[in-house]
Amino acid sequence: MDEFDTTQHLDQLVRRIFAVEDITDGNVELGFIKRYRGHLVVNDTAAAYDQLSESLKPYALTPLFRKENDTQVILLVPSQPDPKPSRPGINLLMFILTVISVLLSGGLTSLEDPLSKNWITAAGQLIEAGWPFAVSLLGILAAHEFGHYFAGRAHGVHVTLPFFIPLPFTPLGTMGAFINMKEVPKNKRVLMDIGITGPIAGYIVSVIVILIGLSLSRLDTIPMSFPAGEGIQMEGNSLTYLFLKYISFDQLLPQPVSYGGVNPILYWIKYFFTGRPFPYGGLDVMIHPVAWAGWAGLLVTSLNLIPAGQLDGGHIFHLLFGKKWSRRIFPFFLVALVGLGFVWSGWWIWAVLVFLLGRIYAEPLDQITKLGTGRKILGVVALIIFILTFIPIPLLVIS
Repeated sequence: MDEFDTTQHLDQLVRRIFAVEDITDGNVELGFIKRYRGHLVVNDTAAAYDQLSESLKPYALTPLFRKENDTQVILLVPSQPDPKPSRPGINLLMFILTVISVLLSGGLTSLEDPLSKNWITAAGQLIEAGWPFAVSLLGILAAHEFGHYFAGRAHGVHVTLPFFIPLPFTPLGTMGAFINMKEVPKNKRVLMDIGITGPIAGYIVSVIVILIGLSLSRLDTIPMSFPAGEGIQMEGNSLTYLFLKYISFDQLLPQPVSYGGVNPILYWIKYFFTGRPFPYGGLDVMIHPVAWAGWAGLLVTSLNLIPAGQLDGGHIFHLLFGKKWSRRIFPFFLVALVGLGFVWSGWWIWAVLVFLLGRIYAEPLDQITKLGTGRKILGVVALIIFILTFIPIPLLVIS
């Protein structure tokens, strides 16, 4: 088939689903081979994309569905090569290293007796003390990442198995986990499904883990002062964590000795966002390692749901409200993170990451197909989860 016949056939394939108003020939430099302006003549736009995509495979072309103001556009671009096969051995190795790292962190945090000088005995002590924390935290991370993974596989997207990241000799022993999408999602529905399943799954498992952990925890009094060189590290509150402590112990914790004449609502708003005044002599929960893992799961969920860039929250917000509103709210979140950095310096690191990576958004192949009401509701639910899990001051160290 000569070039003229090929062009004619491409036009015929597009006209099966698309009322063409004008055609522009392109080239590799322009980023497209053909551009068609007009409108789709079928109601099921997702099926129309699938039909055209399949018919263009013999030509090594991929269609892109776009909107330019009120006009629909189909671009034909060269197809990308098939993704290279994953190497699950790397995933397994990183998972094993992360298990060891998290066991070590959990063991060192939970160990009550002195660590034996015999390394075999010491390893047994660390495993025995650290496994409740390790199983809980890794279970939450696995729920989150496999939520993404199975959603991607259900839609036929090439995604990797989760990569777990070890970070030994730190409070959690890990930097979390991630999966890699090895190809562009087909449409907004696919991207939304992949984006929301991870945080929702992680949130549900985190809540269950916290409730179990709080049932194993006890209440105790915070000292009025600490000896020189000693102190206390307190986990911050999110609305979810505050509520779960309330239903477990029937009071808001940490409970101060008194509110000092301040309206309790104003006291809690101030404490929630500043950690001040510190409730010396008050009552708080001395959390079990399982509850500590659940709290960390809430923190991971909230960080992933920050509405910026390639984070889960960035995908979700962009899909719900579009690129214009995503760009408009970006400076506000950046300023908020910088401001929160004055009460917890870790937010400055996140402000830098969001500044560097938060302005790039995923662009599905088909941007005409709409989400649908059900997915919009789930997207809003995910953003509500962000509000419920956000911890203004993740860790407060008092000495």
